[in-house]
Amino acid sequence: MKTIVATPIWDNGQTVEATILNAYAVNVTLGTSATFYYQLLSQTAEGNVSQQVAQGNLSMTGEAYTQWELDAYAWEWVAAQLNLTITGDYVPPVPTTTSTTTDVPEITTTTTTTEVV
Repeated sequence: MKTIVATPIWDNGQTVEATILNAYAVNVTLGTSATFYYQLLSQTAEGNVSQQVAQGNLSMTGEAYTQWELDAYAWEWVAAQLNLTITGDYVPPVPTTTSTTTDVPEITTTTTTTEVV
């Protein structure tokens, strides 16, 4: 997944900003073409993936396909087809752990002595 310049998407009657691009090849015909599935995703304020706001398929053929040697080229090609600008790799946020203290029970020992007569 890649981060992108925030792009407004109309989703269910409201505008949502897509900030993540996810894409992968779903069908490759060697020497001929490739079909990529893509998703545009929004994020929460904490940086977590929130929801899919758009998705679809793109077909790469011809000269674009023959130039595809590295994944970086495919990412840039998908972004160009969707008029998006990639800003970096999406790195999911590390959840913060909150430290909670619990009361430790006090251990007491009782000693009983018995006198033998």
